[in-house]
Amino acid sequence: MFHWLILAGSAIFEAVWATALSVSHGLRRPGPAAVFVIASIISLVGLEYGMREIPTGTAYASWTAIGAFATAASAMFRGREKATILRLACLAGIIACVVGLRVLS
Repeated sequence: MFHWLILAGSAIFEAVWATALSVSHGLRRPGPAAVFVIASIISLVGLEYGMREIPTGTAYASWTAIGAFATAASAMFRGREKATILRLACLAGIIACVVGLRVLS
């Protein structure tokens, strides 16, 4: 269970680096560029730790899905993307798939 928690936490850092990358203007803004680098390292270290106990395909798919969910949800919350019913349903589907992978692993 601990490996899953670390994996999920590192996926949140995936959302952090993706967001930082989008506001760094090609890594030309030092603050967001630094956040991108640090969050990327934390995210990948957490993925590696999760893969010690979780099968690689399951770990990577879950890490990517959680990160994608967090990135999209953050963009919607900040008003950068529209939060339509269909988008929210798709995001719920992503989380349902991660739960399914967890249950079946």
